[in-house]
Amino acid sequence: MISDAPFVEIDGFRCFAPKLAVDHADYPSEGFDVTVRLEERSFWCRTRNRVLIHMIRRFIDCSRPLDMLEIGCGTGTVLSALQEIPSLRLTGSEIYLHGLRYARTRLPDVEFIQLDATDIPFRESFDAVGAFDVLEHVDADELVMRQVYKALRPGGLFIVTVPQYRWMWSQLDEIVHHKRRYGRGELLQKMRRAGFDVRYTTSFVTVLFPLMAAVRLRDRSRRSSGNATSDLDAQANLPPVLNTLFDWIMRVDEVLLKLRLTLPFGGSLLAVARRPPA
Repeated sequence: MISDAPFVEIDGFRCFAPKLAVDHADYPSEGFDVTVRLEERSFWCRTRNRVLIHMIRRFIDCSRPLDMLEIGCGTGTVLSALQEIPSLRLTGSEIYLHGLRYARTRLPDVEFIQLDATDIPFRESFDAVGAFDVLEHVDADELVMRQVYKALRPGGLFIVTVPQYRWMWSQLDEIVHHKRRYGRGELLQKMRRAGFDVRYTTSFVTVLFPLMAAVRLRDRSRRSSGNATSDLDAQANLPPVLNTLFDWIMRVDEVLLKLRLTLPFGGSLLAVARRPPA
């Protein structure tokens, strides 16, 4: 995508916020190293990707070419799944070069750029923008929403996933530098203040939610090892048998969402919002 904003090229990436490209204040640098190893076999990542593909096909006319930007694309796991929809012309953005290097290796044909989501250098350039478990890492989340609004073409969609429920705060939130977990009302209010028309919202990770909540509440009493890499690995690295079992259990959530139901509770929250047409 074309932008008139100045940029610096680093390692072959257009960097619109180069001073932030290696400063990992909002996400641990080692997080990219851990997630790139685990996310392809993670039941949660696989489920989220399938849910996102369903939502895009449900709310966007994919019969024509569409420009889509993902902010906070990390190592490219969601973009890799979205390539299943051939009409999407994908652009991945991330504030940290460490994640972009992994993403480019995984997806050499996708355009990747470095930018700060609180200062997106595009105006009316995209048909859809995704922020998948990103807003909780940013202090100024409403500013990000306003920037996304400006980057979308009139009628364009903003698709968001975030962790749900403040009372679910646990050691994992601390490890990955979350600023908050969201309530449904809070997220919708912020999106509406940014000018969006919220078309749909639902929870997911519903069937597994009792187990998830119990684990998170238990982890509050655990002490950190002092090593963020090992702590994150211990939290996210499930045995293959459990990953497979949980993947199949989560398909109940997926079936209910394909029936166009709204799931009332769950560990994650999804919203689809639209910039009103001109």
